[in-house]
Amino acid sequence: MNESLNDSESSFPLPWIQANDVNASLELSAFFSVFTINPWDIMLCISGTIIACENAIVVAIIFYTPTLRSPMFVLIGSLATADLLAGFGLILNFVFQYVIQSETISLITVGFLVASFTASVSSLLAITVDRYLSLYNALTYSSEKTILWIHIMLVVTWGVSLCLGLLPVLGWNCLDDDSSCSIVKPLTKSNVTLLSTSFFFIFILMLHLYIKICKIVCRHAHQIALQQHFLTASHYVATKKGVSTLAIILGTFGASWLPFAIYCVVGEHDYPSVYTYATLLPATYNSMINPIIYAYRNQEIQRSMWVLFCGCYQSKVSFRSRSPSDV
Repeated sequence: MNESLNDSESSFPLPWIQANDVNASLELSAFFSVFTINPWDIMLCISGTIIACENAIVVAIIFYTPTLRSPMFVLIGSLATADLLAGFGLILNFVFQYVIQSETISLITVGFLVASFTASVSSLLAITVDRYLSLYNALTYSSEKTILWIHIMLVVTWGVSLCLGLLPVLGWNCLDDDSSCSIVKPLTKSNVTLLSTSFFFIFILMLHLYIKICKIVCRHAHQIALQQHFLTASHYVATKKGVSTLAIILGTFGASWLPFAIYCVVGEHDYPSVYTYATLLPATYNSMINPIIYAYRNQEIQRSMWVLFCGCYQSKVSFRSRSPSDV
């Protein structure tokens, strides 16, 4: 009799147990329906992780290698530091958005990202100016005046970036007025317009400088060929390689940032957020590509990487010291 009763209880749960199971399942489903993660945010977080890892290696190599102290490597270090901070900012933005939801933290995170990406773009401009000076004033490039000019550029770059990053925190935001918001909340429409206008100015200036660099490179190659009394095939190869490299550098920069900068100007806060994500994600790729273009291709940094990771470097591989004018 008792066995049959136990079997009956195990076969047919009591009503209050069923009710608890239903309530628990409803609460669990309600929790998961509220706690949903945007796939775009996941991709931005992954992008930030890759950016942080890549640029952390560059920063470590330049910091721990005493021979990498020339103006060129100082500027590359500035670029890597800015991109490293941008990668951390993307990761923190993901964590704070889904773990700690606060308007104050949101302002700080957005300001941190604005400052980091502004420093990254400005460092690219500083590198372009440095390359132009190294070709235009090749004889006096290594003078103390040039080093002072590089330091001034770095101070201005990070000073302006810090000021632009502090603007949302100091009150230039749309938390109290949704109608003034831009496609990147809590930044105002006027704020992103200022940032986009600054980017367009930097892009045009870089384009102008790279055109001048291209002309100087072609002229130098032609003069070397004339000194040899004939135009060799290597002359055309070297010129074509230099022009192609410049096109890749500027093309990558423009393709990454121009869509987002343009959308910041023409977009409105009530537009679908997918458009913002679709233009912002490629912009972060520029910080992912920067260490490949400006650092890992440099043979001095390659040698330092061998020393850092292997404790030695291959003596069979000839490492040529690259000049700042190498493109």
